[in-house]
Amino acid sequence: MRPYELYVGLRYTRAKRRTHFISFISFISIVGIALGIWALISVMSVMNGFEKEIRARILGAAAHIQIMGSEAGIADWQGLAAQVKRHPEVVAAAPFVNAQGLLSTGSTVRGVFVRGDRAALENNYPMRDDGENGVRDDYRHA
Repeated sequence: MRPYELYVGLRYTRAKRRTHFISFISFISIVGIALGIWALISVMSVMNGFEKEIRARILGAAAHIQIMGSEAGIADWQGLAAQVKRHPEVVAAAPFVNAQGLLSTGSTVRGVFVRGDRAALENNYPMRDDGENGVRDDYRHA
């Protein structure tokens, strides 16, 4: 005994004696739908992997938490960094400076955000490179 769905599906896809063209159209339609679904699954898999890779690279390069002071900054940043490093889930802590500026060339003026850190503390940043923890060589030249 065949399932009802299979019976109905085969009934309308098989050719009758005179209508072989209908069977050909059904075959082409089924192949087209199968190729479309295959392409959709492939593209979604690639995009999902791409999204995970981009997210890992962005989160590996950007700080997860930033402690910011007033316009004058944090006076005792060494003490604050030592206090933050005592937390078991903190991997690294280092100071940075954020500022705004203007760049001009000829008649064009653009606003920019400038971020700076201490080169001596650069090795404290655990940046991901090919799945391993380590400072990327091109980070210093970026």
